[in-house]
Amino acid sequence: MVLLTVEGIGKTYGLKRLFADVSFGIDDRDKIGIIGANGSGKSTLMKILAGVETTDTGKVMVSRDKRIAYLPQDSPYDPEDTVLEAVLKSSDKVMGLICEYELALTELEHQQGDNSAIIDKVTRLTHELDVSGAWDLESNAKAVLSKLGLEDLTAKMGNLSGGQRKRVALAHALVVPSDALILDEPTNHLDADSVEWLENYIKRYSGAVILITHDRYFLDRVANRMIELDGKTALTYSGGYASYLVQKAEEEEQAVRDERKRNALAKQELEWMRTGAKARTTKQKARMQRAEALVHAPGREKKQEVEIGFGADRLGDKIIEFYDVSKSYGSKLLLQSFDYMLEKGDRIGIIGPNGSGKTTLLEMIAGRVKPDSGRIEIGQTVKIGYYDQESRDLDESKRVIEYVKEVAEHIKLKDGTLVSAGKMLERFLFSSSAQYNYIQTLSGGERRRLYLLRQLIGSPNVLLLDEPTNDLDIPTLRVLEDYLDSFPGCLVVVSHDRYFLDRTVEHIFAFEENGLVRRYPGNYSVYLEMKASVAAELKSQSQKKAPAQPQPQLQPKPAPAPSPNQRKLSGKEKRELEQLEKAIAEAESRQAEISRELHSSGSDFQAVQRLGDELHKIQAQLDRDMARWSELAEFI
Repeated sequence: MVLLTVEGIGKTYGLKRLFADVSFGIDDRDKIGIIGANGSGKSTLMKILAGVETTDTGKVMVSRDKRIAYLPQDSPYDPEDTVLEAVLKSSDKVMGLICEYELALTELEHQQGDNSAIIDKVTRLTHELDVSGAWDLESNAKAVLSKLGLEDLTAKMGNLSGGQRKRVALAHALVVPSDALILDEPTNHLDADSVEWLENYIKRYSGAVILITHDRYFLDRVANRMIELDGKTALTYSGGYASYLVQKAEEEEQAVRDERKRNALAKQELEWMRTGAKARTTKQKARMQRAEALVHAPGREKKQEVEIGFGADRLGDKIIEFYDVSKSYGSKLLLQSFDYMLEKGDRIGIIGPNGSGKTTLLEMIAGRVKPDSGRIEIGQTVKIGYYDQESRDLDESKRVIEYVKEVAEHIKLKDGTLVSAGKMLERFLFSSSAQYNYIQTLSGGERRRLYLLRQLIGSPNVLLLDEPTNDLDIPTLRVLEDYLDSFPGCLVVVSHDRYFLDRTVEHIFAFEENGLVRRYPGNYSVYLEMKASVAAELKSQSQKKAPAQPQPQLQPKPAPAPSPNQRKLSGKEKRELEQLEKAIAEAESRQAEISRELHSSGSDFQAVQRLGDELHKIQAQLDRDMARWSELAEFI
């Protein structure tokens, strides 16, 4: 069933035309990825689809009674709202009931003295929620909040970081009852685990999804259609991101062949005209007109791409060395007794949950934050380029050209040639006229591209990249990845983007609990395979040690003669061992049942969520029981 129809829409800002004559339809189960260069109008198109902005031409038609949830890049918020209020705030009556109920529970929890009025209110709201059948919606809201790391529901929005507010806005979009989701950069500010959860959530979501993201693995696994804005109109491709690349390559090859044919035919017609053909007959006149049209026909337009041609200064033997470095903020331990010596050619990816200390590690390397204990030594030849999340060195009051000239009037490239600041900006897709715009007028993607240029101008030999995939478009990311392939210095990158990590790093540093940083060889996919392999091996060992089925009539096997120092199980421990064997067998049996139920649940998100939570609890208890069983089994 068609949910939304777009007919011939166009949009222009000032003298810049974003797109024109864009037409497509969206069915009620479509999952569509919108891609294109920064400034091509992706976010504007999303606003038009969501009804937030109007078109200059054409129209957008939404099927009757269909509800659309929209996540913009920068969501408005009331600083006085709590997280819970911001997530559940909606014109939907049921959402209002849930919000009122949750706030009443919070009030009851903190109430001192007579609370009979609040109890009556909770009772009334409970009845209304029963009647409206809203409990599933309420449990979904809590599950979404938990998966996005929003634990303190009473925190004020005004006290949250930008990343936390983004996750609140995402939770709101996912929780509000809808038939379609329009999501603008939903993966920004999410760690890898949250991105993976969101990926599975969208796969199971029963409505349509239209999204913009620079996470190419995410696009490939979620989308069944891609729409590319090319600066003129919209082109549609079937399948996910990998399928789009194949179709795009075929288009490019066909365009090259067509251009070659056109040039050959034009050359042939010119030769004919040079022979002195007389234009007496109608046939000859038509041929001359065709020859003239071929000669003056516009050639294939060259696609504009960022050009990165910087080199890197020479590195000495000593680069960056960590000696017993620890760092805490308040009671939270981020880094504990960290030791490492950066070597030439190191390409390190740093991963971990939000707030685990990844950015803090880069800040310490850059000298912006001091460790609590230990020391960091930096070699004399080290030249650091730090591309931070906040673009803190970006002075919005300056013009683009001024910002670059602050570093250098002329920039030295890898081949030794000198390029003026203006020419270098053109290589980063800032036209000569755009170079005199104030930075505050640039789009988010254009600012990040300019900030990247500023960090690379000085030819750094140690490059620190903090979430580089946020706000950089896919074409720029591809060029950056190609540049990093041959970057001769050291690379340390913090990213949740699995594709970018796979392309650029050779070691993974994973932030784990209690400030521990564990090192893994290989890129992110290798890291995942190693983790999965270790988990599978541990599970296999556990299953070998524990009985697969309950065996109430199992005869105790003869025990070997104990050594003089070997102790025996007490009567209480023997009973505990028997109970553990029974509990382990029952847990494994229930695990198998849950697996079958999950397989049959299909797209029923509520059932999948409930079964997934139960499976997680069973596995945690099973791990504890197996550990205790192993301890006792040694003395049988």
